[in-house]
Amino acid sequence: MDSESGMQGTQGAGGGERQASAPVPRPARPPRPAAPPMPRQAPPAARGSVAEWLAARRPKTQPGVWRYEYEPRPPERDTSAIGRKLLVWMALSFLVGVLLWSLWRRGTLPYQWAPLKIFTPDGWWWPGTTSPRDQKAYDALVVYEGVAFALLVFLVGRFGAWAEGIRHFVVRRPQPARAIVASVAAVGVLVFVWPDALGLSWRPLPIADPVLSLVVLVTGGYGFFQVPVLAYLLYALITAAVLWPFARIGGWLDIWSARRKKEAPPRPAAQPARAGWAQLREAGQGQAADVLTAEVAGGRMNDVDCARVTHAWRHTADPAAFTKTVLKQGAGAWAHPSGQRDLPARAAAHDLLVGQVRIGSFASDERNPYALRGAGAALDPNLLGTSLLAVGPPGAGKTAGVVRPVVESLALQALTGQCAVLAVCAQGTPLGPDDAYDVVVRPGDRSSVHDLDLYADATDADEAAGFLAEGLVGDLDTVDTRRAATALAQLLGPYREAHGTFPAVPVLRELLEGDPEAFADLKGRLLADSAMRRELDARQRQFGTASDPGPLLADRLALLDRPIFSGFFDPAAARPFSVRALAHHPLRVRVDLPEQGHEEASRLLARLLLAQFTSVVRGRGGRSHFACLVLDDAARTVTAETVRGIQRLRSAHAGVVLGLRTIGEVAEPLQGPLYAAVGCRMAFSGVTTWDGRRFAEAWGTEWVETEEVAQHAVFAQQPLTRALHKARQMVTGKAVTTDAVTVRKVERERWSASDLAHAVPPGHAVLSLTTVRGEHAPPLLVDLRG
Repeated sequence: MDSESGMQGTQGAGGGERQASAPVPRPARPPRPAAPPMPRQAPPAARGSVAEWLAARRPKTQPGVWRYEYEPRPPERDTSAIGRKLLVWMALSFLVGVLLWSLWRRGTLPYQWAPLKIFTPDGWWWPGTTSPRDQKAYDALVVYEGVAFALLVFLVGRFGAWAEGIRHFVVRRPQPARAIVASVAAVGVLVFVWPDALGLSWRPLPIADPVLSLVVLVTGGYGFFQVPVLAYLLYALITAAVLWPFARIGGWLDIWSARRKKEAPPRPAAQPARAGWAQLREAGQGQAADVLTAEVAGGRMNDVDCARVTHAWRHTADPAAFTKTVLKQGAGAWAHPSGQRDLPARAAAHDLLVGQVRIGSFASDERNPYALRGAGAALDPNLLGTSLLAVGPPGAGKTAGVVRPVVESLALQALTGQCAVLAVCAQGTPLGPDDAYDVVVRPGDRSSVHDLDLYADATDADEAAGFLAEGLVGDLDTVDTRRAATALAQLLGPYREAHGTFPAVPVLRELLEGDPEAFADLKGRLLADSAMRRELDARQRQFGTASDPGPLLADRLALLDRPIFSGFFDPAAARPFSVRALAHHPLRVRVDLPEQGHEEASRLLARLLLAQFTSVVRGRGGRSHFACLVLDDAARTVTAETVRGIQRLRSAHAGVVLGLRTIGEVAEPLQGPLYAAVGCRMAFSGVTTWDGRRFAEAWGTEWVETEEVAQHAVFAQQPLTRALHKARQMVTGKAVTTDAVTVRKVERERWSASDLAHAVPPGHAVLSLTTVRGEHAPPLLVDLRG
């Protein structure tokens, strides 16, 4: 599969008869550079080398979690309660240890000297006592005392949980605080081990003396200490043995190793498996793997190239043709028809290997699960395939925080051949520069290179009439869209048979108004006994009746028959763009709708595009790329038919993103079905309680444990107790009470309407997600600035 054969048949504008002959209209572009154009702003996820980006970990996580270098949080622990409990146990065990050692030093413990008398000769002691008779007995007494002290320290540390306490209070501290605390403790212990070195007179801890006495008993005298080298070596070993636990606790060796590693020259890093294209080598395509590895190492491949080649390998049916294309074109293999291999600039963090775009992070809020707090929040086609509804007032961050990152991500994936995106917004909305799109349509702007096909390149009059009916009167409750579609089909079919194309806006308006000359001209071009002649006669008979939708359709169509739109929406023009092209090609399209003075026309066009998209993408067959429509402002664009179309998009590998200022911009009978149709819902800061009520109903309830504390007065029976209670009441000013705690499970809303309206901080949103496979993520608070 080389590039010529791989891109064959992807240049058409739409389906039907024009697909093979009419290319997708696009402005002239400069010739493709030899090296990939790098973005002006380096991708946040790939600021290191592309090889490091390829080798990064991407573990499987819950839906909506940013997978790039994701690290699960350690299990939740109540550190404050654990710290208090450990401190109490350590203090109690220390006091018990001091008490036992004090009793030991006084010799008042029962059977304290029995083990010593058993393991030493009787001649070492005065009869009936434990007083040493010679120097050997004295050394044995010192050694025995050291063994007893070591056993006491072990028992105190074991039962007082000193090891866990040291890990909690010292080891968990960051460096260098951890090393400093351990060093201070080590100096304090050394003072008690070698007090003579500091000129102190108190008795040291029984650590050094037992070791020295043991050496005397083993060697049979003090001759060992007459050799200075051996004596100082023994002192050094004792000091090292005392310092070793503190070195482990303080991480001294780790600090030293880190410093040595920092000072040492960096070693050449091993080639990561993914950067070495191990999947190709395992399949026997070593030549292609060598070429791509060299391209990555030489900086001639960016993340878009890697994702595009990986996608091509994943869907290739001929490995030999794949290798041939890689050997011929290298990093530019299977490039997008536009010739671009990156966007001019990026405003968000993207991970194209898994198709994710980061939109923020899950807030450290008690409503969010502990395991997700602080993790990145991301969207991908697996989630957008269930469609996304974002509701929030102006300035809440819908466009900057969600719409632009999503459009940017889909545009990048379009460059890899995996996606087609249509972004519809008001003119001037910051959704990226024009160079980031293949087609930019500006209805009403004379400088627009492209026009918009109102009929979506349809060849069937009934299909085209259905689009137009939804766009023209789909938002009106007083008009039956099926009757409107029938009326339009009765005109579109005859006109297409007579002229070979559908009518332009002025002509269709005349026919809807029942202009006699227009009817006569069209009827004269049709055969007398044709079916289309009968269709036209039926339309003419309905004209002027009470149930005729023609005049209302003509009034709505008049919104597009204005001087500003002169020359636009003409099917016979050479520059129309059809939404049907998205179903067949990985295109990046943006439609800028006029706003000033033409709000109704803009809503009509947005409603028409939504109706066309939900219809054409369902009939594209086995197309593999994901198709997505993004409406930055979906006010009054949702109709009953498009809601049903949105429900069927997930099975067609497509989705829509709808942005609303308030859910009141959707007809009330459609609000509930719309929330049920979309799988991902997002409520931004500042929504009203009316909007929050709809979200609360969609998210449902959950079972939670609650604690109810009731205070009951304590009535004392004894005189002394009553006196104490009276004194306490005089001091505190409160009666003596006792608390009764009741724990119960109750069913509560995940997010209530009041919480959504008042408890969501600025710059945050509550997001719930559903994947196309049916996996769910509960509503979570997302910090869009994180």
